[in-house]
Amino acid sequence: MEPANNLSGLNVKDVAAHVLGEHIGRLSIHRDGFHVLHPAEGEAFPGFLDRINEEWVIAVRRISPPMLIDLLSTFGDQIVRSGGPSAWTLSAARCAGPAPGRTPYWLDVAREYTEYWTHQQQICEATGRAGLTESRYLGPVIDTFLRALPHTLRDIAAPPGVAVQVSVTGPGGGIWTCIRNPGRWELHHRPHPQPAAHLELDADTTWRLCTRGITPGRAAERARIDGDEHLATAALHIVSIIWSPPNRETFGAL
Repeated sequence: MEPANNLSGLNVKDVAAHVLGEHIGRLSIHRDGFHVLHPAEGEAFPGFLDRINEEWVIAVRRISPPMLIDLLSTFGDQIVRSGGPSAWTLSAARCAGPAPGRTPYWLDVAREYTEYWTHQQQICEATGRAGLTESRYLGPVIDTFLRALPHTLRDIAAPPGVAVQVSVTGPGGGIWTCIRNPGRWELHHRPHPQPAAHLELDADTTWRLCTRGITPGRAAERARIDGDEHLATAALHIVSIIWSPPNRETFGAL
């Protein structure tokens, strides 16, 4: 298989292998309560993710493509059947959750969906296939990604009531407004009458920015910015998926 676009050092089969690892790890931890992987003494969490992802991808290179497809189908079906809407779980999506380290099940599912969608899109682009870019598929991705805005702006000081509005054009787009309340930023899915900063991006640029498929600087070149440039530029540093694969420098922070 050919190397996937923007995935230097990884090919399409490696990316699919990572998705399989996510399925198996999720079922093992959340369904079976089986926790065996932890950072080594003195190992930073990003380095831990790098290491376990690389170990998994290297091991799965021994599996044939047909077998990998069968395993993805089998465990993907089990993922769909696992869990329930009233469940709570630990999740890497905690930056957008109501409490540190604890998120509602729907948000955890949304995080999983966005990661699966992103990797599928990468595979489609690498193999010359059309991706799932219609509104019904891309809309939930954009909405989930932009829930990281309050976390992105967390260190930006502003008076209460100051608003940063992000407009996404094209399929799956909409308007999101981050308003500064005492002590924190709060996200709303509606326009603001007088935002201090207005950032407009197309949907394609938005998902690539949120997964570090493009840099904030490149996104700024495609964006329309009105009002406070400092606030708008801060919003452009959003990162919505914190997965670190092998060859992290070229793969990005997907």
